[in-house]
Formats: sequence, C-alpha cells, structure tokens
Amino acid sequence: MAKASKVKPVEQCTPLQQCCTRGPSCTNSGMIYFLGVVGAAFYYVQTSTGFWNGAYGLLKALVWPAMLVYKLLGF
Repeated sequence: MAKASKVKPVEQCTPLQQCCTRGPSCTNSGMIYFLGVVGAAFYYVQTSTGFWNGAYGLLKALVWPAMLVYKLLGF
C-alpha cells in the first residue's frame, strides 16, 4: 500500500507551508521552459551558417529568457 502524501492541496495551504505543485489547479512551468529551450535550439541551429555558429546558437538557446527580458526592459 502506498504512503499517503503529506502535501496539502493548494486551497488549504498558507504561504509558509509546502503545497501541491502538480494537479488541475497547478502549472508546471519547467516543461514550458524546456519546450522553449528546445524550440530556440532548433531555430538557432537551423539558421546557423557553420559549426561554431551552431554551437553559439545552442548557448543562446539556454539563455534566451534573459536576453528577452534585457530587450524588453530596454537596457
């Protein structure tokens, strides 16, 4: 028999308690970020003109959210 989980549903949690991170009312932003990284990697590698440009594209795919925030804030 499986052990009962000690994680409370989100509705019953206070900010200092460990709450549900998966379920119908919860989101999994890690998966969305992963799909964004994979999509950016495909884009940057497909538009590269050589090996080193492709390698640089893979690095850019990992940090694209930081570049987006930098451009949006206009620094």
